[in-house]
Amino acid sequence: MKLPNREDAYIPSPKLHDYPLSRTHSVGRWKAGFFRALGFDETNLDLLERRLIAIANSENVKDVVVSAHGAKYIIEGSLQTPVGSLVQVRTVWIIDAEQDRPRFVTAYPV
Repeated sequence: MKLPNREDAYIPSPKLHDYPLSRTHSVGRWKAGFFRALGFDETNLDLLERRLIAIANSENVKDVVVSAHGAKYIIEGSLQTPVGSLVQVRTVWIIDAEQDRPRFVTAYPV
């Protein structure tokens, strides 16, 4: 199964900077170490965004978790890094209740 409405998947603009690349976020700071070690930083947020959305568009949904807030879709895929390596990541996307567009929630290494 593919992510529903995957062609409309998006990442809110402050999300990447304020969460998985933030060295001070209480939950996201360990992710910042991971992504920054791979060459992602403030200078190439657009690249990270495009590559995460590419995973949402091309890979199959691994699991779906439904709650009162909506449905979360877990998708794993290969992320091409600026330093030239490929790493496996798990991405989470949500389609909020009464919405149609998949919104990025998080990504982390598998």
